[in-house]
Amino acid sequence: MAMLPESVRRERPEASEHAPYYGRYIAQVADGDIVGTLRTQQATTMARWATLAEAQGAHRYAPEKWSVRQVVGHLADAERIFAYRATRFARADATPVPGFDENSYVANASFDDRTLASLVNELRTVREATIAFFDSLNAVEWTRRGTANQQQASVRAIAWITAGHLRHHDAILQERYAL
Repeated sequence: MAMLPESVRRERPEASEHAPYYGRYIAQVADGDIVGTLRTQQATTMARWATLAEAQGAHRYAPEKWSVRQVVGHLADAERIFAYRATRFARADATPVPGFDENSYVANASFDDRTLASLVNELRTVREATIAFFDSLNAVEWTRRGTANQQQASVRAIAWITAGHLRHHDAILQERYAL
C-alpha cells in the first residue's frame, strides 16, 4: 500500500534522490511538510521583499554581482525550471532534461528594466503554481525520478531544492545586500 502523500511530503530526500550539488539547498530547509514550507516562504519572504523600496532593486553588493531585481528574476526563472522538471518526472517522462545556465539567463533577461514590485509579484505567481502542482501529487508521483542536467532527481527532492534555493538566495540578500 502506498504512503499517504502527506507522509512523503514530510520525508527529507535521501542523498540518492539528487545530485550532490543540491544537498546544500536541501540542508537549508527545516524538517516538515515541504508544501507547507513553500507556502510559508511565499507568505513571509516574498511579503518582506514586497516592502523594499524600488531604489533597492538596483543594489549590487559588488560591481560584477547581480542586482536585487536580477536575483528575484533568477528565482522566478529557476523555480519555473525546477517545476517543469518535477512535472516531467511526476508524469513518468523518461526523456532527459538539459541543464540551464543561470548566468546566461540573467544576462539575457531585462530584469533591471522592470520594477522590483513586478518581479516580486511574478515570483509570487510562479510560487502559487508551484504549490498547486506539488500539492496535487500522490505518493507514487512524489517518488518518481528523472534525469536533469545528466543527474538523477526525484520529484520530492526537487520540491526541497525549490524551497532551499529560495532560502539560499534570501540569506544572500540579507547578508550581502543588507536587505
